[in-house]
Amino acid sequence: MWGRSTKYRQAKEALLHAWSFQFNDRRKKKGYARRLWQIQIGAATRLNGMPYNKFVHGLIKSKIELDRKILSDLAQHEPDIFKKLIEISQHNQKTA
Repeated sequence: MWGRSTKYRQAKEALLHAWSFQFNDRRKKKGYARRLWQIQIGAATRLNGMPYNKFVHGLIKSKIELDRKILSDLAQHEPDIFKKLIEISQHNQKTA
């Protein structure tokens, strides 16, 4: 009958639990975003006939340092530029 709204100790414990979940979920949110970007980049690279891991490896070899967030945005909104990145990545795969 009487719960957290009237009991100080229960309300305080509820807040402590909520704050710990809030702290953890802020980190989970970043992980979810990174996974989403990887999926979007992978789908765009497969459309152009290249797997995600070879694409990223080619970018590293060509010293192109774009993070996953930017690559995902390019894949969605600027497919021509993304296709050029795939060509650069493929070229560096063949030369090495």
